[in-house]
Amino acid sequence: MRRSTALRLVPVLLAASVSIAGCASWGGKTETVEEQMKNKDYKFGSLLGTDGGLNLFGKNKRGGDQDSAGGIGVNSFLWRASLDTLSFMPIASADPFGGVILTDWYTPPDSPNERFKVNLYIMDRQLRADGVRVSVFKQQRTGNDWRDISVGPETAGQLEDAVLTRARQLRVSQNAATR
Repeated sequence: MRRSTALRLVPVLLAASVSIAGCASWGGKTETVEEQMKNKDYKFGSLLGTDGGLNLFGKNKRGGDQDSAGGIGVNSFLWRASLDTLSFMPIASADPFGGVILTDWYTPPDSPNERFKVNLYIMDRQLRADGVRVSVFKQQRTGNDWRDISVGPETAGQLEDAVLTRARQLRVSQNAATR
């Protein structure tokens, strides 16, 4: 083998041997994942959290909430209620960490010349009346074109009220189930 070819193989062989050595069990003892989780101080919470907030990693080792250390989360009751309320519309985008739900255009069956689109934002981790903001957009067909039509603020308010009502129902049913 030529010297230049051997020099090119050295880094590849070194990387391969380090990778294989990293796969070997430490001290000859093999643990299952469950045993490893018991032996370590992991404190994972549920994805939806126990307080109704979206919580990925539960409490941190110092005892504080992970969210207070800069994590992002939304109220799970508001999130589920928003999805339930907008379930009749096609969802274009849903971000549970940022609390944003964007729908695609929806045409009601009884009025084929109108279509609606909704942007819903969950503003708080708490179940509060001002925790949801809704923007509703409406278009009307004239010929082959769609024209924007103004929507009264009561439409967005009605959707916000429907989300809040459903969120309260979800919270009450969860509280009743835990008693």
